[in-house]
Amino acid sequence: MQTRALGPLRVGAIGLGCMPMHWAYRGAPSEDDPAAVIDAALALGVTLFDTADVYGPHANESLVGRALEARRDDVTIATKVGFVVGPNGGYPLTHDARPEHIRASIDEQLRRLRTDHVDLYYLHRVDPAVPLEESWGAMAEQVAAGKARHLGTSEVTVEQLDRARAIHPVAAVQSELSLWTRDRLADVVPWCARHGAGFVPYAPLGRGFLTGAITQASFDHDDFRASNPRFTPEAVAANQAIVERVRGVAERLVATPAQVALAWTLSRGDHVVPIPGTRRLAHVRSNAGAASLKLGADDLTALDALPDATGDRY
Repeated sequence: MQTRALGPLRVGAIGLGCMPMHWAYRGAPSEDDPAAVIDAALALGVTLFDTADVYGPHANESLVGRALEARRDDVTIATKVGFVVGPNGGYPLTHDARPEHIRASIDEQLRRLRTDHVDLYYLHRVDPAVPLEESWGAMAEQVAAGKARHLGTSEVTVEQLDRARAIHPVAAVQSELSLWTRDRLADVVPWCARHGAGFVPYAPLGRGFLTGAITQASFDHDDFRASNPRFTPEAVAANQAIVERVRGVAERLVATPAQVALAWTLSRGDHVVPIPGTRRLAHVRSNAGAASLKLGADDLTALDALPDATGDRY
């Protein structure tokens, strides 16, 4: 797989979002061993593995740590801090980006990840109750202590990025970006390009919708999508028009809709590294293939002209 610069890091052009192995999405169970999925990703040239302390909670970091311990020098591990799970062990999540929480979290995260440092440490969200400068300053302390190599943040504005950058460099920004969520193309993606930061799209496959596999709103009650406005019966029906147009491009290129959707995110800039999440071997293999898919000018024009999705993002 070709590689890309993710700020000061060098990673495979497609990363792996490990969250679905423990968190948020349900659906048909996978018989694939999560560790085998991670091994397959490594063999395909994936080197960026993304997790967070709340996924599981904690179980996802432990899985990533076990799976990657023997290959630690070959991979880039990204994890996050700044959320805590709700009283039932899941949603709704609660903000906690207090400096004392960040300082108390990092050592346990490193223990679960079986490493002495994390390559990319994200502020999962800006805490509205804590000045960004205080949270970011506490994270910068972890770099100074050698516990984190670089810092990133997630779902932020340009104004917040400027404030963070004044304290410590921003290596990467993670935000939702896909063919049905394109808001950040107008501001944050260009900001990253100007300032030498990577941009990491999460949910680049529209939480599975852009694969074409979701044709009706039938989710388990504990699946995040069951309460998501874009996955109501009415929205699912209306948004099929987006998938059909993506499928048309895929058929011309002898590719899958998922590969076309990922190739489109890659075309947004050389600093863009999507992290499609999966717990299935077949999907990780298909996703990796998107790194070599070339979209022509006509393909890009057709994809850029897709309508906005029906339903709010949250």
